Amino acid sequence: MANIFLITDRDSVVKKYEKLCLENSHIFSNSADISIIEDMLNSENYDLVLIDNKIKFSSAISVIKKIKSIKDNIIIILLIEKDIFDKDISKNINGFITEDFDEDLILTTLNINLRMRNSLQKLSDTNKDLADSLYRLNTLYNTSSQFAGTLDKEKLIDYMIEGLDKSLSFSLTCTLSFCNYNEPVLILNSLYEISDELMNAIKLRTVLNYKSLFEGKNIPYNIDENSLKVIKYVKYPANRFNFTLFQFDNMFAPIALGENFYGCIEIFKEKHFTSEDAKCFQTIAQQVSLPLKSATLYQEIIETNKKLEKLEKLKSEFISIVSHELRTPLTSIKNSIDILLSGRCGENSQSAEKFLSMAKQNVSRLSGIINDLLDISKIEAGKMDFHFKPVNIHSVVDYVKSALSGLAKEKNIEILVNETADLPEIMADSQRLEQVLTNLLSNAIKFTPDGKKITISTEFKNTSQIQYHPCFFDDMKKLSGDYIIVSVEDEGIGIAENELLHVFDKFAQIENSLSRKVGGSGLGLPIAKQLLEAHKGAIWCDSELNKGSKFHFALPIASSAVKENLISIS
Repeated sequence: MANIFLITDRDSVVKKYEKLCLENSHIFSNSADISIIEDMLNSENYDLVLIDNKIKFSSAISVIKKIKSIKDNIIIILLIEKDIFDKDISKNINGFITEDFDEDLILTTLNINLRMRNSLQKLSDTNKDLADSLYRLNTLYNTSSQFAGTLDKEKLIDYMIEGLDKSLSFSLTCTLSFCNYNEPVLILNSLYEISDELMNAIKLRTVLNYKSLFEGKNIPYNIDENSLKVIKYVKYPANRFNFTLFQFDNMFAPIALGENFYGCIEIFKEKHFTSEDAKCFQTIAQQVSLPLKSATLYQEIIETNKKLEKLEKLKSEFISIVSHELRTPLTSIKNSIDILLSGRCGENSQSAEKFLSMAKQNVSRLSGIINDLLDISKIEAGKMDFHFKPVNIHSVVDYVKSALSGLAKEKNIEILVNETADLPEIMADSQRLEQVLTNLLSNAIKFTPDGKKITISTEFKNTSQIQYHPCFFDDMKKLSGDYIIVSVEDEGIGIAENELLHVFDKFAQIENSLSRKVGGSGLGLPIAKQLLEAHKGAIWCDSELNKGSKFHFALPIASSAVKENLISIS
């Protein structure tokens, strides 16, 4: 059945085509008034228009063009006396019927054009559906890209709603969010204004929808409609929704990923949602869940880091305060022991001498630990002073060897020096370098059994010649150019390969019986590492359990660029 409109002012033509259309179950209407014709075309969807070429109220071509201006895709058939007519007309019509056509031929012509119209309509619908699908896919892609580009939870919710608006053109979205504010919040994005009564109904509906997701389970957050905070965005405030909103088509989905729940969303639309709309809605609601999880984890990491930084600062301040407070009484104790040992307070018995010497030794050890604590606090706070100047590494090695030779003799340990002659100068703070080498050499003496030997060596190397264990890659990759390498090799207890990575951690010590006997603060190597980093150098080690260790540190040759850089630090 088709809807056919005839334009003619001849009664005979009206009767002929009305009879023909009604007999074939078509809807028929006609007019010969141009204003009525316009109204009818605007108010009705006609499948086909027949125009009499002999109309008197206007020219056929004028009527055809008027019809085309109102509905460009309508099928137009021209009724003519013979198959000869103006070429300008032929460009604007789909076919013609002459007066000598019999009824069968007329019906055939009408049916052919109606089938053609249906085919064109299907093609148009298919193209529209394809265009809609492409647009929706593009919207989904852009929304996904926006999701991937931020770890801001508030923006992620905004992008989700923006994507739904572009792809579905909703009337209202009600998003219950638990992730972008300090409390649960209902975010309303509405086409029109919402009254207070309707707002209360929406809040109650949202709470009930939320609770329905957890029937028989623990609810993540307890909320009620009276205390629920609302954030509202209205596109056209001049208009207002009423309770007929609840008669609109709607869809609902949780925003969740596994056990992680971030909220839920309900969307209303005056027109019905299609199955494609439902797929798009569910896809966007699911897509936002993963970046919300990432954003939540990222936020937790930031907050944890802030807490750790605060604790680290408090710890450093505590260590600094305690160390300073310990120094004063420790100095008094040391002076008192020295006075007693000097005999100025009377002669000491052999036992008293023994215990006083033991006390002096432990006071010195405690002083060393306190100095290490103060040094590490200064370094971490950026308050360590450096005085860079040209330094010959040989003088540093000679000084440290001489200073610790007495300690080595007590254990019958021989300190050997194997230096490369005429090494170039380095830009360094000689006191800090002596501290680094003293730490390494004193450690070697502590962890080397009696009667063994320790070797200090120096050499010139390019970074391409330096070999090291892969666990030190991150530190060593920063080096570039020529360096002086200082090494301290012992025949001590050694370090297991799986412990190498932690050698320079604060308070770390090798876990075996000898390390427990010798004790120490566990800060010597971390201090050495940070002092060398301040010199634009690096430290690393090679070791094998029960076969000794070899610690190396690299210092850059004093080129002009290095000099300027280090002098600016000092």
